[in-house]
Amino acid sequence: MTIYDIARIAGVSASTVSRVVNNKPGIKEETRKQILALLEQYDYSPNETARGLVNKASRMIGILIADIRYAHHVDIAYYIEEEMGKHGYCSLILNTGLTDDKKVDAVKVLEQRRVDGVILVGSTFQCEAVKRALESGLSKVPVVITNGYLDLPNVKGVLVDEREGVEHCVEMLTAKGHEKLAFVLPNHTPSNLSKQQGFIQGMEKKGWKREGLWLYECPTTLEDGYAMMERILEEHPDVEGVIFGEDLSAVSAIRVLHDRKIQVPGQVAVMGVDNSKYCDICYPKLTSLNNRLLEMSLEAARILLDSLEGRENPDKIMLFSRIVEREST
Repeated sequence: MTIYDIARIAGVSASTVSRVVNNKPGIKEETRKQILALLEQYDYSPNETARGLVNKASRMIGILIADIRYAHHVDIAYYIEEEMGKHGYCSLILNTGLTDDKKVDAVKVLEQRRVDGVILVGSTFQCEAVKRALESGLSKVPVVITNGYLDLPNVKGVLVDEREGVEHCVEMLTAKGHEKLAFVLPNHTPSNLSKQQGFIQGMEKKGWKREGLWLYECPTTLEDGYAMMERILEEHPDVEGVIFGEDLSAVSAIRVLHDRKIQVPGQVAVMGVDNSKYCDICYPKLTSLNNRLLEMSLEAARILLDSLEGRENPDKIMLFSRIVEREST
């Protein structure tokens, strides 16, 4: 059923039906009621693509995620999609991969789809390649980055102070008597490097030298987390606590300690970052730094909506993390 079919049945012009569909003035009330009844009777749904071409708005936003298997980022996309949907926007979610080339390709897809706005999930998009792609193809489209920022006129950032948060994790562990600590970096994103810097600063305040710190790198998988904890125990059997840059590897570490009959947190305390669902399903339950996933997601959606509707916001908004203490510390 098209707008022309409705017009033929009602005995009016297609432009009259169009004015009713778009709630425009200048239509007799009796005619409006007749057309609305026909629209409901025939379950008429306007062609949003065609409407977008007329209005120069697609009512679609793009959400880019580097790795859709990562539960933390998927949750952010879910909250954003849900919030934007309440305001009539459809979300196109793309899994970009971790390489710059694939991220740039995803930006080009959003340009081709003529999205009205973009949300980039995670600081991995805080790179020169993405910045150039946005400048080239989406310079007029509002963009929001969660936990990151790019210095462009159309870009806003919602940041979480994870550096200070991890520094507080060090303070908490040392206050509990866990002084020999290791830190595990998931990968080299600006966010993760900020976490590592917080660990370094926290340990230096406790009298440790930068070159003597126990710093490791480990991909975000259960298997790699397990192997990393085994390596730490082999190289530093006197370790008293480990802070992982994300939760999943920390869960694996707890399993290693359980298998070796090492008490958690009596002998070794374990912490993660993200405060994800994994924290409550392992034993003992994992203490984690809450980097405000829900609040960050809703704030990103709010800022994008404000930009789409002409309201101003600061270029950067900072949220502050907090420790959620459970049984592993």
